[in-house]
Amino acid sequence: MARRSRRHRSPEMQQFMTNVMRNEGYQVDPQRQKDLKYEVAKSLGVPLKPGDNRDLTTEQAGKVGGAIGGSMVREMVRMAQESLSKR
Repeated sequence: MARRSRRHRSPEMQQFMTNVMRNEGYQVDPQRQKDLKYEVAKSLGVPLKPGDNRDLTTEQAGKVGGAIGGSMVREMVRMAQESLSKR
């Protein structure tokens, strides 16, 4: 199975992620989205740093990804419910 690269998000997905995380209260520069994960990690008390992070536990890494992905999923569910209610 081919692995998808996260480096090539569509402009629409990048904009969606930026808007969702701004609504969550994070400072997001659309030109430097990779910095978002460090801001989220800092707010959660996770010592994420550029480069090697093999000293992080799975739980710590999951907190960062979960905060970002969870926010996006919640917003997509909200949008779907809103769309269905208009039918």
